[in-house]
Amino acid sequence: MAPDQELDPLDPLGVGDPTPTHSSDLDEPQPEVEVIDVVASVGELDVIVVTLREFLHRSGAVRAIALLPAADEEEPPTLVDCARLQPIEVTTGGRVVHVPHAIPLAPEPLALYDVKQLPPFEVTPSDGTIAAPLGGVEHYGYAVRSLAGALGEGAVALVTFTTTELEAPLSLTARIGDPIVLSLGDEEYEMEPGWPEQLPEALDVGE
Repeated sequence: MAPDQELDPLDPLGVGDPTPTHSSDLDEPQPEVEVIDVVASVGELDVIVVTLREFLHRSGAVRAIALLPAADEEEPPTLVDCARLQPIEVTTGGRVVHVPHAIPLAPEPLALYDVKQLPPFEVTPSDGTIAAPLGGVEHYGYAVRSLAGALGEGAVALVTFTTTELEAPLSLTARIGDPIVLSLGDEEYEMEPGWPEQLPEALDVGE
């Protein structure tokens, strides 16, 4: 800098504009972070929350979902998603809220089939083979169908269990009047109408 050069008050050291020449990224709109409200109650849906939570704990499932039809057919259904050790997500009326997983709620769970927790089934996803205790898959089938019935007419219950293959969990989807759909990883199998017909007299639950 020349001795008699007048100083720029905005750049007294004469280093120029420190702003990067490529600042277009700063002008681009940043994605909005979705904020989900945490609530202590979802009103009349509390009974669905406690029912899914109870089923999850009894069965050892990793996730239980209820899809409930709206009173108005033009409205979207209500979704209650209960995953192990996660906030319970409730989507209804165009709003999404979280209920803390362990929060006490007043209602008692709806009446459920006496589901037992079984060891993870050994599966071969490539051919859909499931090795389970005698009557084990049927046991879960009964339980999920019972859950769908407890949730009410037109309701769908989807329950997911871990298997010996991390990438191939076992899911069962049920709605009263429809065949149960069994999913193993990405593969889906629609069971025969009325399946399961009956449980064996003794179910080995590994106790």
